[in-house]
Amino acid sequence: MPGDGGLEIGLVTTEAQVQRLLPLIRAYCDFYRVRPTDTALLSMSRALIADPTHEGMQLIATGGGQDVGFATLFWSWETTTAGRIGVMNDLFVIANSRGRGVASALINACLERCREHGAVRMTWQTAVDNVAAQAVYDHVGATRDAWVDYWLDTGVTSTAEPGPEQA
Repeated sequence: MPGDGGLEIGLVTTEAQVQRLLPLIRAYCDFYRVRPTDTALLSMSRALIADPTHEGMQLIATGGGQDVGFATLFWSWETTTAGRIGVMNDLFVIANSRGRGVASALINACLERCREHGAVRMTWQTAVDNVAAQAVYDHVGATRDAWVDYWLDTGVTSTAEPGPEQA
């Protein structure tokens, strides 16, 4: 773990890493009580590997020979800053590795990737009742915002495979 120098944060770039990442992503989805298919999750990870410059990337944290967490970073734009931003869409650490600096290390690795990409800001969100995550975000010096999120279902089922108009 971070204290003993045994934590490594790596960029997911291979199929073998995608397969190692899947149980972590599944645990993250279980935490939020959502059930996308493994096929869709794998497809998303593969799309990120195929085009990290435009789509984004995933990072995996390994400590003591075990995969202990991951983060997903997507690229976007923000009109209010007139700049490119990184959206840390996912941050997850397995239960027995929480409180050991893994989340902070993943956040810092994402922030460094944002700097390398020329992003002016990194943004993310968490559930209102996820106070443990909020404590980590406060600890790393993040600024809390006061926006209210909304979303609409399009009726399209996610396969994470590009449609004919996207290919």
